[in-house]
Amino acid sequence: MSLKVAVQMDPIEGINIEGDTTFLMMESAQARGHRLFVYVTHTLAMEDGRVFARGRDVTVRRNKGDHAALGPFRRAELTEFDVILLRQDPPFDMAYIDTTFLLEAVHPKTLVVNDPREVRNAPEKLFVTLFPELQPPTLISSDREAIADFRKRHGDVVLKPLNGRGGSGVTRHLADDPNLEALLEIHAELSSEPVILQKFLPSVTKGDKRILLVDGEAVGAINRVPQKGQIRSNLAVGGRAEAVELTARDRQICAAIGPELKRRGLLFVGIDVIGDYLTEINVTSPTGAVALKTFTGVDATDILWGRIEALRAMA
Repeated sequence: MSLKVAVQMDPIEGINIEGDTTFLMMESAQARGHRLFVYVTHTLAMEDGRVFARGRDVTVRRNKGDHAALGPFRRAELTEFDVILLRQDPPFDMAYIDTTFLLEAVHPKTLVVNDPREVRNAPEKLFVTLFPELQPPTLISSDREAIADFRKRHGDVVLKPLNGRGGSGVTRHLADDPNLEALLEIHAELSSEPVILQKFLPSVTKGDKRILLVDGEAVGAINRVPQKGQIRSNLAVGGRAEAVELTARDRQICAAIGPELKRRGLLFVGIDVIGDYLTEINVTSPTGAVALKTFTGVDATDILWGRIEALRAMA
């Protein structure tokens, strides 16, 4: 089966192919005989109910600095493709949400991965709240009294922006830290969105596990270890990846959330687990596939394409 695949992503010229999951997805697709087209979100257009994008056909190669052979720009109607990969990076803002409405107009005739409606309905730090029994104690609010009460009960807490990414803006506050109020003021000046407070998990010093799931089933995991003295383990902010096995608790978490991911058409998902707790469900542009392949030999993107091909064969 040869599929026509469009990839909605950040400019391909600027990606780091050594760690980019989207590039690995494209490599795997190409190796399986699929044809690739790339475009960026600002070229999307809807006219008379039809959705178009201006982009280029592309062939990829693992050659740093010369990793994409691009054809001339052309305007393509998105229904000409069998599959669209929704892979631009967050922030998950209104511009991002607008693209999900446009892509919803072509899905499922053209299979969008992940389902744009469900991406829109599953903000990563909110979606996880559907599984409170798996989470650490968590508060989402802008209310200072609620925040003060939560901090009084839990003491050592972590503050996160609701729609942050890559560990940006994540800070730890001990029970007697006087700086939390000032940081809340800064958040309020920059955004009207709530913030997240979570009880600090000491096990984060041992790492933050990224588990990749394809169509609701775990395919493998890596551990992201923070630098000494840090709590943020994201690779984008200096975390170190290492091989790790799935524990019984990890499998329990995946079994609990897997059916809901499958029901929603969230085919490629990355979850974050610290110790025994699920902290995030990443559905917009999950990463970690390159590190997983490097450390374990498991290619989650190839498994994904096998599943996509099966779905297209049934369409």
